[in-house]
Amino acid sequence: MVHVIHARDPVPADVVRGFTGRSVATVHEAQERRGAMVAAIKPIYPGMTVLGTALTVQCQAGDNLMLHKAIDMVHEGEVIVCDVGGWEGGPWGEMMAVAAKARGCVGLVIDGYVRDGAAIRSHNFGVFARGLSVKGTFKQDVGFINHPISCGGVIVRPGDLVLGDDDGVVVVAAQEAAEVLRLSCERDAGEDESRKSFAQGHSPWQLNGWDEVAKARGLTEDDRAHVEA
Repeated sequence: MVHVIHARDPVPADVVRGFTGRSVATVHEAQERRGAMVAAIKPIYPGMTVLGTALTVQCQAGDNLMLHKAIDMVHEGEVIVCDVGGWEGGPWGEMMAVAAKARGCVGLVIDGYVRDGAAIRSHNFGVFARGLSVKGTFKQDVGFINHPISCGGVIVRPGDLVLGDDDGVVVVAAQEAAEVLRLSCERDAGEDESRKSFAQGHSPWQLNGWDEVAKARGLTEDDRAHVEA
């Protein structure tokens, strides 16, 4: 099997731009609650965001050689998405963030840990990880780049759209991105209208007709001050 595949077919740039400002929660709901990574993968500092197309990396546990290869071949607008085999160490640090950003990389999503957190934040480079770990790595084992990987419980393919905010990370398959964007825009428009109604005093219970849903499930109510069990 070839370790490194250079060709990729990413989401078109105009579609990627359309997701700017969309929340992870909205996109997750718009694609029928698919694509959300495990909740443990969060921005290493609040306020970090990421939006781009995936350059996928599979590293051997305790080794970051392939992450350095990924930095060498990253395209502008790509997010490096990496699985490190569940290893609790920091295969990514400040120097790598500086190099990646200079080459057009827009962020890192890693099913693992990183180090140099405060320094990475100072460079305005978005990193989503399970946390911080000072443990270092070797640079001697080959892995895979631009193969499908599992990251945070989600299958990520090269070119998929990756979106991250304070809530976490969601992945949208490249071939579905345009349709998910359309549905996300519709959902945002609907929520704008709901927000106006709520600000006027209406409740979600009233607006969404959940009374009928609850009664169909057997909900009972009584307006007496005290009801015997």
